[in-house]
Amino acid sequence: MDEQQLVSGCKRAEAWAYKTIYEQYAPVMLSICMRYVGDRETARDLMHDGFIRVFTKVAQYRGAGSFEGWMKRIFVTTALEYLRTKEANKLTVPLEEYEQVTEDVSPDVIQRLTADELMNCIAMLPKGYRTVFNLFAIEGYSHKEIAELLDIQESTSKTQFFRARNHLQKIITQLFIPDDAGRK
Repeated sequence: MDEQQLVSGCKRAEAWAYKTIYEQYAPVMLSICMRYVGDRETARDLMHDGFIRVFTKVAQYRGAGSFEGWMKRIFVTTALEYLRTKEANKLTVPLEEYEQVTEDVSPDVIQRLTADELMNCIAMLPKGYRTVFNLFAIEGYSHKEIAELLDIQESTSKTQFFRARNHLQKIITQLFIPDDAGRK
């Protein structure tokens, strides 16, 4: 069954189309939610909220671009709205909590990482870093778009991404490079 038939079925509110879309896209959408919240139960709740939004807004999908891409934007927005509502989860990390990373991670180490190991390292980032890193490096948003989505300055997005990248480098170094390897 092609994407257009599924979308048409959803627009007609046909249960088979809802079920097929859910079964086909749930793993991808759950992983998007997990990248932002890091907690499986919360991610599942967000995934369900995202599918409700997809099914209620499917009439707005005009066929420009892929349906999966359109859905991903809804799930990212759902996760960001959740993060914005949580007072304890600030999307910026104070400067005093930031440590400059001076070590370089060898390209060999990065090449040996599996996708799951890399995603686990990303999940260890503070929420603010993780959010900007996901939006920029994984979802492909520009810093200007991120600033608009998160209601922050564009320079803050760039700084958060720089810090996230360095923090991720530190996490990878600590987890995958033995203490005695190449250290002075």
